[in-house]
Amino acid sequence: MAQSSLFTPRQAAARLGISYTAIKHWILAGRIATVKTPGGHHRIPAEALEEFLPPPASGPSGPRISGRNQLQGSVVEVVIDGLLAKVVLAVGDQRVTAIITADGARELALKPGDAAFALIKATEVMIGKGRD
Repeated sequence: MAQSSLFTPRQAAARLGISYTAIKHWILAGRIATVKTPGGHHRIPAEALEEFLPPPASGPSGPRISGRNQLQGSVVEVVIDGLLAKVVLAVGDQRVTAIITADGARELALKPGDAAFALIKATEVMIGKGRD
């Protein structure tokens, strides 16, 4: 296997949009395949990441979406309560929370660890800054 197809845990976490701590838990639990370097460090083959990466948002096999504000990440929390569901997506070191219908969450079969994306559609974007 070529060295260029191996990722450090930090690189793999960034690629999946999850925290370094989460990828370490996955490694220790055997949820993701790794190889060890002669020094005993874990490296993650690119092929092992594929099952956790979301499918492309456009292409011949999937729906095409005109929105460009798509944030790739990993589901960290799903709470279904009545007609609504709270879904929290890890995007790098940030969290995006969406309130969607419970039916939508069930239809997508969302669960923590799933690769997913948030599609942002807004007419306004606000920027803030702390006081100097």
